[in-house]
Amino acid sequence: MTTKTDQDNAVLDRIIGERRSCRKFTREIPADEQVESILHAGLHAPFAAAAVGDNRDYFRRFVVIRNGSKAMKELSPLVFESVLATAGDLEQATAKNAQLREQAAGFMNRLAMIKTMGMVPGVGTAPFYIVAAEKKGFPPVESQSLAHCMENMWLKATALGLGFQIVSATAQMADNPGFCRILGLEFGKWALMGCAVGYPTEKLSPSIRPSVGEVTTWLE
Repeated sequence: MTTKTDQDNAVLDRIIGERRSCRKFTREIPADEQVESILHAGLHAPFAAAAVGDNRDYFRRFVVIRNGSKAMKELSPLVFESVLATAGDLEQATAKNAQLREQAAGFMNRLAMIKTMGMVPGVGTAPFYIVAAEKKGFPPVESQSLAHCMENMWLKATALGLGFQIVSATAQMADNPGFCRILGLEFGKWALMGCAVGYPTEKLSPSIRPSVGEVTTWLE
């Protein structure tokens, strides 16, 4: 006899297995209610209560930017300029450090691709660019809380049949006063992470991972 627990486990396993990065979105715009349900999932992700205090109202905030909006037109070049600055700094650092150059080769290729594109993937390439903000505290574990938040949002988007792309460049925008001003966030008080949400252009295959046995050691 199949129980509700069995059904819930089967659904959760399927959603986890189908969670993938989407990098190409259609022009179809998801309903605001779908976006709000994704934010609801993010809001219920764990947060560092000991670091920021047990504040149920302001430990996490979200800003939703619609593609083609005035805010998107203002934010997009700021993110692109920040990525270009990162690329320039990395080029200088790797020019003097062969080991770093080898380690950073893949990331540098990614930055070069973004430079050629003239825009940061996820910022203006999907119907929605969502920024999650986590209050800074002590010890500084806000990045871990944002990771939990993004995972919840990602799984919810997957369950809704929507594509989801992490926009990691958003994290460094916490140090950009202009970016924070546009979002309406007090500069220096929040850590940031972002994502793009929309309908995928094609069905993504389930994620491929090794078996649990291959990567697990049981200690007695």
